[in-house]
Amino acid sequence: MHDVTGAFVAHRNLLFTVAYEMLGSAADAEDVLQETWLKWAGVEPGTVRDPRAYLVRITTRQALSHLRTLGRRKESYLGPWLPEPLLTTPDVAEDAELADSVSMAMLLVLETLTPTERAVFVLREVFDLAYDEIAGAVDKTPAAVRQIAHRARAHVAARRPRGVASVAETRRTVEAFRRAVETGDLRGLLDVLAPDVVLLTDGGGVVRAALEPVVGAERVAGVLARIAATTTLQPARVNGDPALIVRMDGAVDTVLAMRVEDGRVTGLYAVRNPEKLSHLERETALSR
Repeated sequence: MHDVTGAFVAHRNLLFTVAYEMLGSAADAEDVLQETWLKWAGVEPGTVRDPRAYLVRITTRQALSHLRTLGRRKESYLGPWLPEPLLTTPDVAEDAELADSVSMAMLLVLETLTPTERAVFVLREVFDLAYDEIAGAVDKTPAAVRQIAHRARAHVAARRPRGVASVAETRRTVEAFRRAVETGDLRGLLDVLAPDVVLLTDGGGVVRAALEPVVGAERVAGVLARIAATTTLQPARVNGDPALIVRMDGAVDTVLAMRVEDGRVTGLYAVRNPEKLSHLERETALSR
């Protein structure tokens, strides 16, 4: 039992990352880990040659089941659905591939894949698993997995952000954005927002939020101008990228994640749904 527990603990961060990238939900990823542990604890000790591969296979199958359930929930979701933001450790930002794979922008691209395509893409492109390993996780032949991986890769390449900024450039842009919002500098805010910037707000029908995307620098600036007077903006590292945590009376009210290209904000993701803000008081360790 000690060896079983040790193997699970050793790979827990990896398994959580797999589940989170497939689901975009930390709460559901935690549920997947619970189910993975229950199945893993029932395995006869000594019968598994590669615990890591076996655990990833269990996690993937459980996540696929949750992903289909999540899909049904999203169909009735009020307004835009955004991934659950995570306060991440500094090492995530240092791993460029991992940071890109968990960014808000990339998780939203992954939302456009089918469940099986998403699983194959994540396992192959992010975690570099062999096709035969992935085949065992998604119940397909290795040849079929190759085809799915090719299709998913092309789909993501056509939709992923172009010219993504470095961490340093993103940090500078986010800081300029924060100063402009806090000081009510409308000109400075318009300078840092791309003309065709898009703001998505996720309130989940629980708190006030725009039910449709807000498009254009002037419209977005008008929305942002209303938040400065009653809130504080705290710089943070969210999903591997510099971001802002908006606090009202000391409590987390909103997470503002951003997509930065060529020194300007092209995408703003405002997560306000209280059910999605529980992972912002402590850092979450992610791993490849």
